Amino acid sequence: MAEHTLPLRHQGFGLAWLFLSMAFALHVWDEAAHDFLGYYDATVLTLYGRFSWFPRMDMTFREWLTGLLVAITIVLALTPFALRNARWLRPFAYLFAGIQFVNGAGHILATMWGGTVPSVRFEGTAPGFYTAPLLLLSSAFLIWRLRMTRLLV
Repeated sequence: MAEHTLPLRHQGFGLAWLFLSMAFALHVWDEAAHDFLGYYDATVLTLYGRFSWFPRMDMTFREWLTGLLVAITIVLALTPFALRNARWLRPFAYLFAGIQFVNGAGHILATMWGGTVPSVRFEGTAPGFYTAPLLLLSSAFLIWRLRMTRLLV
């Protein structure tokens, strides 16, 4: 007996959600492997020193990685709901896609500029640059799937 599968237009946004979640996890690895936190903390401290209103959000590696691992765990745990096209998850999916799109674009722009602020320069590409295009594509795919499935809810 052949297994019947729905055409993509009748499926939810779960596959796109899963792709973006996996791209996010890979991106965190890319950042960790290329000293993202060193550049991030230097940028935050520079901005904090220049603008007194800027929040001081420097972190240790453990705090940074723990927070991101918790976020990855949460988005992966929500995948079954995305696969069922859960209505309540849709606003969060748009937010998740938007944040990750801006995240990916930021890494690409930082590479193009060669740094974040004048005193923080990269030797080569910005940390997270290699997986940034994957974030852009996965985010766009999720937004497209959300728009394609909006009538299914």
